[in-house]
Amino acid sequence: MKRSTTRRTALLVAAAAIAATAPVAAQAAEIRGAVTFESGVVIPEGHIDIYLEDPALQGNVRRRAEKTRIRSDGRSRTIAFSLPQPASSTGSPMLQIVARLERADGWLIARGSAQVVVGSPVNVTLSTVMY
Repeated sequence: MKRSTTRRTALLVAAAAIAATAPVAAQAAEIRGAVTFESGVVIPEGHIDIYLEDPALQGNVRRRAEKTRIRSDGRSRTIAFSLPQPASSTGSPMLQIVARLERADGWLIARGSAQVVVGSPVNVTLSTVMY
């Protein structure tokens, strides 16, 4: 005996299809890139704080919207990173990645920043900080 498709069956199939694709659509895009040191030399030992900043926003809200910390062992010329892109800053033309290299004792060694272009990898070049 062949069963006819009922409205209830069709709705269950549609709900299952939507539920299966919902997690993929809800995932935020990632911003990927790499950090290098000026003149292409080895990145000194320390930790690199990488965060998003939107200079168009006023006050402390713009600072460090998304953040990650990467350890530099003092042997690499390039270190890759990825950050989740916050939904609130998807369309901002001023969004930039900022990277700060600090020694273990907290002294800032180098800093760099680069504009974020949606869909393209970001390359940040660290420049030595002078005290």
